[in-house]
Amino acid sequence: MPEDSLLRPELGALAPYNAGLTIEEIAARPGVTRIAKLGSNENLHGAAPGVAAALRDAAAATHLYPDPQGRRLAARLGEELGVPPGWIVLGDGSEDLLNVIARATLRPGDRVVVLYPSFPLHEDYARMMGAEVIRIGLTAEGRIDIDALAAAMAAPVRLVMIANPMNPAGAWLDPAALDRVLAAQRRDTLLVMDEAYVEYAAHGDFRSAAESLTAHDRPMIVLRTFSKAWGLAALRIGFGATNDAGLRRGLDLVRTPFNTSHLAQVAALAALEDPAHMEAAVAATVAEREKLAAALRGRGLRVLPSLGNFLFLDTGRPSVDVAAGLLDHGVIVKPWKQPGYESWLRVSIGLPEDSAQFLAALQAVLDRPA
Repeated sequence: MPEDSLLRPELGALAPYNAGLTIEEIAARPGVTRIAKLGSNENLHGAAPGVAAALRDAAAATHLYPDPQGRRLAARLGEELGVPPGWIVLGDGSEDLLNVIARATLRPGDRVVVLYPSFPLHEDYARMMGAEVIRIGLTAEGRIDIDALAAAMAAPVRLVMIANPMNPAGAWLDPAALDRVLAAQRRDTLLVMDEAYVEYAAHGDFRSAAESLTAHDRPMIVLRTFSKAWGLAALRIGFGATNDAGLRRGLDLVRTPFNTSHLAQVAALAALEDPAHMEAAVAATVAEREKLAAALRGRGLRVLPSLGNFLFLDTGRPSVDVAAGLLDHGVIVKPWKQPGYESWLRVSIGLPEDSAQFLAALQAVLDRPA
């Protein structure tokens, strides 16, 4: 970056976020008749029917600013988690809150512990603020290295960022490992538990950190989103729950005053009125995930165990090339580009017909000479 640049020097180490391809970008390709959009971990079963009706009713108020605190939604979320509404902060998706947390807490030279391979924004927002990122990799079996994580947490660090389950690997902390992390946290460290895929993890050996939030005596924030299991990705709404009053005040100072729209708040409330719809979609997705994982392993591919709505698999060749080949068959996935994982793909779990299309396309691509 030139010395006379108007931008902060820390931005020179960042790359644009790979938001994934859209259906419109692929639809114009010759020979593509159906698109399987499996690159963004969306819930292809869709939102609850009541969401659309609630949005139609709310459209008459689009000329008014939304409630900046989202009080109705915060109260409902507090009831769901068993915490005071004042502990809830809303975000334009949970990744918005990752940005807000970084800007509110990090200083140049601070140390931040993340899991690796990581959701890139966990690292990018820390580096944006001049912090040093410490990566905790996976074990040879593709699990979270809890020994390395606990050792890193023993040193003075400003922030520990844990995606549970992990994106993209799908790995998770079982209840004993979560207890070990909570016990290892220093009193001068903020623990951020990113639980974007928590609804899918509930079908496995898993316990949410939110269950420990009230009793935990060190600063913690648990992040959730409506973009995944609840099917509201287009509306961009997530939230955090924190047991630290100082952090809560700081987040309000840093976030934009109206960072969640009225329509997004209304949609989230409507979705929460129909948990059975979400639970049915999650159950179908989990069943399809295990079916797809078995099919991929049956073809000799390494697939990591996952509690998310996605799988992480090693193609044995550059994943960028594999993903490009899949596009010719109308299949969108996400090739992973972080060092050490350049042959790995993350594929979202969609409908059974999406899985069938992906498997056929993948076989065709891998059958080509490397």
